[in-house]
Amino acid sequence: MGKEEAGPGGSRGRRARATLRDVAEAAQTSRSTASRALGGHGYVAEHIKARVREAADRLGYVPDVSARTLKGSSSGLVGLLVSDLRNQFYAELAAGVEHTLSAAGYQVVLADDHGDEQRAVNGARAFLAMRADGVLLAPVGRAATEVLVEHGTPVVEVDRRSGVRGCDVVAIDSEHGARIAVEHLIDLGHREIAMVVDETKWDTGRGRLKGYRAALRAAGLPASRRHVLDLGLVESGHESELARFLDGGTEVTAVFAANNVVAELIWQELKRRGSAVPERCSVVSFDDLGWMRMVEPGITAVRQPVFEMGNRAAELLLGRVGRGGGGRSGTEVLQPELVVRGSTAAPKS
Repeated sequence: MGKEEAGPGGSRGRRARATLRDVAEAAQTSRSTASRALGGHGYVAEHIKARVREAADRLGYVPDVSARTLKGSSSGLVGLLVSDLRNQFYAELAAGVEHTLSAAGYQVVLADDHGDEQRAVNGARAFLAMRADGVLLAPVGRAATEVLVEHGTPVVEVDRRSGVRGCDVVAIDSEHGARIAVEHLIDLGHREIAMVVDETKWDTGRGRLKGYRAALRAAGLPASRRHVLDLGLVESGHESELARFLDGGTEVTAVFAANNVVAELIWQELKRRGSAVPERCSVVSFDDLGWMRMVEPGITAVRQPVFEMGNRAAELLLGRVGRGGGGRSGTEVLQPELVVRGSTAAPKS
């Protein structure tokens, strides 16, 4: 097992790193069997696998990724690149990804590009340096996906799509989700419906804007530009811009928030100014998070199967890794659903 190294002057120093041989000896098995048990490849009897893993945990064994890579075997790492770790959407997505990949013996390395394409490229390059077996990412542009595909790394895009060939995509039908949200408001009798979005450069924001406009046109209502506020993807400073927008559209009786971040800003601003929801303004959000069920009234929201999306993306990545990154690529589109709560009601006549 791992031994302590002598420090300066003969003193006992830090403990030496446990090796695969140490684990095999502790589990009373061969190194090849221990390797298969820990790597998840090849057959190992369940009782032996449990014995090897217990020994590895007890010894604090950490696989030597660089050594495994030099031998041409799997690194056991998968990269996940997202745009804003403060957004609970990505936490749920990461949970779905990790649930599937951990069961397959992989470790997930998470990185945040803050919605910046150069940071996304830097993250992609970091995953290449780690010899990641594959990468899942919510693309902010084409560059990061192109870097990975050019190097032969299996890629699955999640939530958004870049248009780069050679990778799979798992996304939500943003246009349909926005449309059913706005149709709900129209069915209640609203005719002056605003939309607030924080980005329209990605297909998620563009799709939700398209769905908003399509619902209005189908009802014979004008899709006025003055009823749409694009805050831009920045970290702060939205409050005053949102306040001016709401002040300038006093005839608006309902607001559609393009995501949970925007919905929280709208909710806080309406509460700050004492505007009763839904008596003075109905609110519906794309995204359904826990806080939306806990506030009073609860927020009507378009619920996305985010955990399932992470699961499915991870499954597709495992398949692509198994094929060595090759094979025909495809796109899977999951459907959202509207959850009606107390934040939407008929407008006052």
